[in-house]
Amino acid sequence: MALPEFSMRQLLEAGTHFGHQTHRWNPKMDRYIFGSRSNIHIIDLSQTIPLLHQALVKVREVAASGGRVLFVGTKRQASDPVATAAKRCAQYYVNHRWLGGSLTNWRTISGSITRLRELEGILDGDSSGRTKKELLQLTREREKLELSLGGIKDMGGIPDLMFVIDTNKEAIAILEARKLGIPVIAVLDTNCDPDGIAFPIPGNDDAARALQLYCDLIADSVLDGLAAGQAASGVDLGASVAPIEPTLAKTMTPEAPVEVTAAEVEALAVAMETPAAAAEVAAEPVVAAEDASDTVVEEPAST
Repeated sequence: MALPEFSMRQLLEAGTHFGHQTHRWNPKMDRYIFGSRSNIHIIDLSQTIPLLHQALVKVREVAASGGRVLFVGTKRQASDPVATAAKRCAQYYVNHRWLGGSLTNWRTISGSITRLRELEGILDGDSSGRTKKELLQLTREREKLELSLGGIKDMGGIPDLMFVIDTNKEAIAILEARKLGIPVIAVLDTNCDPDGIAFPIPGNDDAARALQLYCDLIADSVLDGLAAGQAASGVDLGASVAPIEPTLAKTMTPEAPVEVTAAEVEALAVAMETPAAAAEVAAEPVVAAEDASDTVVEEPAST
């Protein structure tokens, strides 16, 4: 079990160090800014790396204890990466529009989720007896609810941790989280306000590659925490149908051993110039094919 690894090179290649233009900045972000180039602020990645690591550790702890992690990113660039990463680690997301009161007025949101499930049952089941117009109206209502609530319909309660991209656009979500005491992990560009963010991550919040990198790291940390939680509770991961370990999944798949038949060994031994070399070749382990598994490999006669 290990946290996902990342390097300064990855952050640079993803463009996480590019901020906004110097006239579009928040003075509170001054401590995270390295300098400026061509009227563009440059974010200090030497601070981003330890802060990002702290955020990943927190995500892992929450996931290991069985907590819920909510991904929030409704801007166009973040919509797909947020949904993909949340689904991959079996967590929850809001990627279309944040409905005011999604957390502080959970009872009303629960009623809308119940309505969404009811519509799914009607449209996916037997819809006979309804006119085309009625079905069209129900389909549109379901699509509208699915956009806003589809990612949290299975959450079942208030999340334990929130990951946010672009604090300016998601200001309402952050205010609700602060009111309920939910810790927030947020990517902070040079025009953002770091106040109230428990785990700030200074970095670009517009570049597609940077957003993909953030989401992948958070998702991998959740998967690692889930695996750690199962191991701590005594679940035999090896007995599962398809055990998944994020760290091992990234390693290269070992190459399959080359199958060598007895005839090939004998031909190779004959081709060798010295008896000593031929003996070394014959002494090496041979992986025989299935149809030649019973073939006996004879050692070359000494001369």
